[in-house]
Amino acid sequence: MASVTESLAANGNGACAAAAPLDALPAGRDRPAALISPSILSADFATLADECKRIVDLGADWLHIDVMDGHFVPNLTLGAPVVACLRKHSKAFFDCHLMVSDPAAWVQDFAKAGADMFTFHLEAVADVADLSASSAHPAVADLAKAVRAAGMQAGVALKPSTPAELVFPYIEAGLLDLVLVLTVNPGFGGQKFMEDAVSKCAPLRAKFPGLHIEVDGGVGPSTIDAVAAAGANVIVAGSAVFGAERPGEVIATLRSSVERAAAVGAVQ
Repeated sequence: MASVTESLAANGNGACAAAAPLDALPAGRDRPAALISPSILSADFATLADECKRIVDLGADWLHIDVMDGHFVPNLTLGAPVVACLRKHSKAFFDCHLMVSDPAAWVQDFAKAGADMFTFHLEAVADVADLSASSAHPAVADLAKAVRAAGMQAGVALKPSTPAELVFPYIEAGLLDLVLVLTVNPGFGGQKFMEDAVSKCAPLRAKFPGLHIEVDGGVGPSTIDAVAAAGANVIVAGSAVFGAERPGEVIATLRSSVERAAAVGAVQ
């Protein structure tokens, strides 16, 4: 079984490497370590650098950066220039989720800006009807390779309606470091958690124990146990963290739920 990238991205910005090899995990756990990646979409943009530093100091492992182009999704957020500005003030791992219609056009810009993870939507690269669970689509494979060649880790995001099995060929080929499972429809923060969507984590975790599986959308203290039980290890939370009175306690709650589930899964 091919392994995902084990070293930091070539730009050396991030504080955390990719997952362990897909066929190797420490005894007593069924997944890589918990990583909490608060979404800066819920931060105060007037003091964004300070907000990012505060949340990392309180225990966040990564910073999740939602990039929306107003085409693939109706909302418009931020782009590579903001990432470049933040990089001047932070050594954190920048977990960039591109909700854009042409992700290939932005690979070099985000690499130069200091992104560590470049996660693109499977649905933005190929029509879902043209994708297969048994063979890789050339455009998706080529984009994942281009992301790696630019010095970033490569992730693929799935809308709630997209089957998890469609990413299997790219993981099996060793092209992906992360799969992002959305539990809301992409485009806006603060949506209600879709519990049926999180179930697609289970087949991913069963087949690829060492893969980073990230969940984003309506995740917080009231939903984390379902997310963790499904097999996720990378947790995105926006308003649940940035809007909390004690964000550090929320981060600790999210982490402990994933770690408990990892231990339980290892003995099942």
